[in-house]
Amino acid sequence: MRYLIPLLFAYGVSAQNIDWQKTNEETLKHYSALVQIDSTDPPGNETKVVDYVRKVLDAEGIPYIIAAKDPARANLIARLKGNGTKKPILIMGHTDTVKVDASKWTFPPFSAARDGGFIYGRGTLDDKDNLTASMMTMVLLKRSGIKLDRDVIFVAECGEEAATGPGIDFLVSEHWKDIEAEIGLAEGGQVTRRGGQIRLAVIQTAEKLPQGARLVAHGPAGHGSRPLRTNAIVHLSRAVEKIAMWDPPMRFNDTTRYYFEKLSTISTPEEAARYNALFNPQKAAAAREYLAEHEPGNYSMLHTSISPNIIKAGYQINVIPSEAEASLDVRALPDENMPDFLNKMRAVINDPSVEVIADDRNRRPGGAPSRIDSEAYHAIEAANSKVYKTITVPQMSTGATDMAFLRAKGMQCYGIGPMVDEEDAPKGFGAHSDQERLLEEGLYKFVQFNWDVVTSLAASKR
Repeated sequence: MRYLIPLLFAYGVSAQNIDWQKTNEETLKHYSALVQIDSTDPPGNETKVVDYVRKVLDAEGIPYIIAAKDPARANLIARLKGNGTKKPILIMGHTDTVKVDASKWTFPPFSAARDGGFIYGRGTLDDKDNLTASMMTMVLLKRSGIKLDRDVIFVAECGEEAATGPGIDFLVSEHWKDIEAEIGLAEGGQVTRRGGQIRLAVIQTAEKLPQGARLVAHGPAGHGSRPLRTNAIVHLSRAVEKIAMWDPPMRFNDTTRYYFEKLSTISTPEEAARYNALFNPQKAAAAREYLAEHEPGNYSMLHTSISPNIIKAGYQINVIPSEAEASLDVRALPDENMPDFLNKMRAVINDPSVEVIADDRNRRPGGAPSRIDSEAYHAIEAANSKVYKTITVPQMSTGATDMAFLRAKGMQCYGIGPMVDEEDAPKGFGAHSDQERLLEEGLYKFVQFNWDVVTSLAASKR
């Protein structure tokens, strides 16, 4: 019953005679054009994307400002004014993408090629889908003339993938008054299909924080023809194996507890038994081990995770090096005590020849998980029910988003995303994969979903 009001209101606003067929055609035009702009980061060159977006907004008479720490890496902030009855809502998409290896792509990575119901290109999933949907929501709001209780703020931000300095860091520190809002919507969620059938919608309400660490092993140098048991590489290899196979202490927060409880209700009996076993001290270890092998994303949500991703050692084949180093990608739970966690790592490794050193690169601020009993969360539930006919489950993202900076300032942020096939990522078509693609139907539904959420939360009830 708690969802009745936002759901009915969403239906009422949808009666504003939007021609969704024409809107879909316009959406595809803009989305394709944005995907075709190479904004790989580094170097980014996101101003090229902003130049396209500003032309769209100019044509509709939507006011905006350009905020740029680096002229080549501009951000855009647009605002449609409400009557001030409620605090603003912010909708955000980032304009940069990760790099590509063009030789791995079936279709050119900046072609926005359409084939078999999919649109191919770097950024199709990360994040020009959110960018396009947010921009189209602003366009539809302006055209409809709907009166607003809240200001609606649209941000096209640079630097999310590799350099937050000219992007969210700059916006929060220098333009906070321009982007301050009660509610924020950005990347981080998705609607999942399995075998062509929609299974559930996951909404990011919390995220793990990149922390980083290095293992540095020391030993005497020597001639390669006389192997040494004290070889630094040998010590490092043992340490890497220990830390990679370690099952760190499991800890639930409100989001992850609800996530696994809800997931068990829509899963097969076998899957449900595993998810429920996580709450049973006698069965949890076996359940975690299964997830570590078969569902690494779900396993990572249970604790602070460690992935050894870079190893450096040696400079000549016949020289035993005196030092070897491994860089670890550590993704911490939002409330993790990192000095204590590093001490636990040292105890697991248990080798005085190996140092565990904190690495401060790519730090992001921490913030409390967003509420799952808020007006915004219920509006998202209602839109998922209407557009996708599915349930909504909150999720803690194992990757990082720029919403961390907004949550740290007290904004209630929710990660949303389009409909995707669960099978796509293992096939190599996911975000950051060698190829990337989005269901064309998923793009159109995502715009409708954004429209329903924003109008439910911002359109005047009077």
